[in-house]
Parts: sequence; structure tokens; C-alpha cells
Amino acid sequence: MPKVRLSGTVRGTDDPGRAVRARLLYLLFSSGWDIYNSNGDQRITLSNIERKIIEAEAFVFTPGATLEDMFKAISIFVGYQTLDRNLAGKPTVILNTDFSWDPLFSVLDHLHRMGTIKQEHRDFLLAAESPEGVLETLDLVRREGVPDPGREKSGASAATSFESPPPADNAGNVCVFCSATLEEPSYLADGEELGRQLARNRLGCVSGAGRSGIMGAVVKGSVEAGGWTAGSNVPHIIELEGLPDGLSSFWLRPDIYTRMEVMIENSDAFVIFPGGAGTVQELLALMIFKHQKNPLMNGKPVVMFNRRNAAGLRFWDPLIDLLSDLCLPRDFTVANELDDILPAILRGMPAPVPAPV
Repeated sequence: MPKVRLSGTVRGTDDPGRAVRARLLYLLFSSGWDIYNSNGDQRITLSNIERKIIEAEAFVFTPGATLEDMFKAISIFVGYQTLDRNLAGKPTVILNTDFSWDPLFSVLDHLHRMGTIKQEHRDFLLAAESPEGVLETLDLVRREGVPDPGREKSGASAATSFESPPPADNAGNVCVFCSATLEEPSYLADGEELGRQLARNRLGCVSGAGRSGIMGAVVKGSVEAGGWTAGSNVPHIIELEGLPDGLSSFWLRPDIYTRMEVMIENSDAFVIFPGGAGTVQELLALMIFKHQKNPLMNGKPVVMFNRRNAAGLRFWDPLIDLLSDLCLPRDFTVANELDDILPAILRGMPAPVPAPV
């Protein structure tokens, strides 16, 4: 029988989503689905999430969206975007009877308008208004398939890992999560400048090791300024985006989750530059780690660059609104100007470092 992975947790007998989940379970079972996580008690980690995806033929998200639920849903969307073969033909349905998923949908709509998400998320994260609607949507997608995200691979990847340690005077490593698709010149100029600032201040630059977009620009700026640069990527994304020139270290990983993990392990601070669904996914992972008091995030600042575009729109306003109900003020800092990023990083890093230059 086909297997569906169910998200969400029932929090006691008074949980308002309990009856909806019970109805959903009944309909899925009676329609021939086996259900993973029917009790809502399975934990997902960066190390096991890809295996959980491989095991299932479909994914259903329930009402009462939490930070972890949103992370898992947007991770699947990123998998669709990047042509992850383990998601081929597998539908994802979100039961949004309590409208708790609306803030995430608003973020994705905003990023679509800003140009960092090319696909219409509603074609991939399929909203349903009732348990019966979930079954109808699953059946429809199993018959008709998942839409083509409109991306093509440039060829097979022959990349391998390599390592060059940071220089002796390294003051720490800063991971920059950002868009690999946005090519607007002013954004690229900001990315290069951030890379230069990191190099000038003896800060290593860690990235997702993409050649294109802001990601490639940040690496370029750091390399040209003589900085130490490192990154991690996975074969199927390298086939889409290529690797930047000049990396000091590169960590090849099998999936986007262990890719995030090695980037977090090797970084002392994080900058959330303008980006798309992948950048949102990465930020949510950082917030979850902070809430779990994961040692990987101990004492590591997170700075969001809420850049204003030519139309006067702040890039991350909808995401900041979403996080305001789910995070603490100390979980991240907002920098509205490029020159505010580095001082915010240095204030948050535990080791004493000199003023930015």
C-alpha cells in the first residue's frame, strides 16, 4: 500500500485539531494509505529527514502549523524546485482549516513578487479545506503528477570534497544564506561588498557554494579580497547552478539537510541576505536549533538583511512578521542597511574582535 507521511502533533484531548486529524486518519486508512507518524510523535532531524522523504509516497501537513512543520513543508518545496529525484511524483497537501499556514503562504507570495521564487508555490504545496479535500487532491496528483518546476540541469556533477584550513589570524566564519537565482545588479553588488567586508575583517565566508546569483557574488567578493571561503553543496543542485571559483574548502553532501548541517557546524555567525524558499528554509532551521538549545547554535548570532528595493519594499518584512509570533527578539537581529550587517555580527560573536574596517 502507498505510504503517506503526516505532519503535526495532537496536544492533548482539548487540541482543536484533534477531531480534524482523526477524520483525516480514518479517510486515509479507509482509502488504502499506510500512515507514517499517525500519532504525531516522530522527531525529524537534519540527519534523517531525507530518509523520511524517501520512505513516503506523499506528504500531508495538518492544521496548527509550527516552526518545525513550516520547515518541513518548505523543505519539500525546495526539493521540488531543485529537482530532487527522491520527490519525483510525490504530492504534498496542506490541510489549512485553521488558516495557520497563511503566514507562510504570504512569505512565499512576497518572494514570488520579489523575483527569488520563480514557481507558483500553490502548484506544489496544495492547500485543502477539509480532510475529504486532502484525499481528492492526493488522488488527483497521483493521476496527473507534480508540475514541472521549469529548471534544467547543465550536466553531471563530478565535484568532490576538499579542505584548506582557515588562516592563523582567522577571526571566525560567517555563513551567508542567500539567493542563487536573483541576478539584479544592485543585489549582486551588495553581495560582493559583503564578501569583501568579511575578508577585510579576517572573517571566513561560508556559503551554499553556488556559482550564480547573490551566492556567487558573495563568494566572488571574498575571493577577490583575499578571503578564506568555504561552502557545501549537493550533486543535483551543482548540476543546476555549478560551483564558484576560488573556494578554499568544499564539503560535498548527499542532500540539502546534511549540507545545512555542515555549514552550521563550520560557522560562528549567520547572515540572511535576500533569498528565496531555500533561504527561508535555512533560517527556520537556525531558529529551530536555537529553540532546541542545540550546541551547534550556541552563541552564534543571526542577522537578517532587510534590504529595501527600488520600490521601497523591505525584503524580509513578511518573514519577520511570521517569526514575531514564533521566536524571541534575541533569536535574530535585523539590519536594514548593508553597512549595519558587520557591526551586528561582531556584537553578537562571543570572542572579542576588532571594530569593522
